[in-house]
Amino acid sequence: MSAAEDGSDGRERDLDEGGRLPYGQDRDPDRRDRGLGLRDRDLDGRARNARPRDGLGRPLPYGTAGVARQPEGIVRTPAATVAEAQELLDAGKPFHAHEVFEDAWKSGPARERGLWRALAQTAVGLTHAARGNLTGGVRLLRRGAGGVEEWARESGEPRPHGLDLDGVVRWARDLADRVEATGDVVDARARAPRLRG
Repeated sequence: MSAAEDGSDGRERDLDEGGRLPYGQDRDPDRRDRGLGLRDRDLDGRARNARPRDGLGRPLPYGTAGVARQPEGIVRTPAATVAEAQELLDAGKPFHAHEVFEDAWKSGPARERGLWRALAQTAVGLTHAARGNLTGGVRLLRRGAGGVEEWARESGEPRPHGLDLDGVVRWARDLADRVEATGDVVDARARAPRLRG
């Protein structure tokens, strides 16, 4: 670990290898004295929740063993994005798959951002349906399906990067209809889509 000056009060803070404050260390340690409490923050002072998470991305209490968090801001090839997202979906971790799609949405070519955003929405829809937020799950599944369908129509590419966009749209709409009709929480692993058909 290296030490760096905070800048606001002249005190030094220990940073992790990525140049961020370790989780649980606030940039302003006097916040607690002002009744504001400590928050997990990165080097730029942005709040970054460090609580462990379960497989569906729900926060667990500090000190609890959770699943490994998906790193943010990773630039992957489209093929690597699809492969990693499918692996996470198959493992019942749609929240983590959404983060992979979100990285592609934020770092990929502008013409593909709508596709990756829509795929992220379908993954979050599955996440909500598995967590028991059925209304939110249905809405996001349908919104994502609509976004994927619109992107395919406008781009003229039905199978970009090997993705079966028609199949993803059918899966998302069928799952939304099923959740809405039954009111049942879904098993994320059992209901994971096949991204490549």
